[in-house]
Amino acid sequence: MSQLENRTYDELNTGDTASVTHLVTERDLSLFAAVSGDVNPVHLDEAFAAATPFKGRIAHGMFSGALISAAIACELPGPGTIYIGQEMSFMRPVRLGDEVRVELEILEKLPKNRVKIATRVFNQDNKQVVDGVATVMAPTEKASMERPTLPEVKIG
Repeated sequence: MSQLENRTYDELNTGDTASVTHLVTERDLSLFAAVSGDVNPVHLDEAFAAATPFKGRIAHGMFSGALISAAIACELPGPGTIYIGQEMSFMRPVRLGDEVRVELEILEKLPKNRVKIATRVFNQDNKQVVDGVATVMAPTEKASMERPTLPEVKIG
């Protein structure tokens, strides 16, 4: 089990970075569709998706957004961070089997414990798939905890 530890507003500096990688699986797409209700066949139906400009299934765009949210919540600034806003541009599709890397960089510290964070996602070929900026409220007190074990979820 790993530890989650935050960085408080006072500990953050412009230029601080963190990154997290994730392998995109069939299970991810199925669970994301089930939780979000987004059953667009471009994500779930290979025959349908093959006839689109993408020539195959792609991950939900907001799945990348969820990975960004997880990186902010668990890595930088970490536990206790509150999302205020997110700007996001989808630059290229994320596909099944892609290993994506979420990169975070502190851009600016603002009043009231607010922080602007660059949120960039790259695929395994180092091609950027998402570009964005998050505004969050950073924690003001230290927090450290064991990463919770998630429940087993069965599909079907």
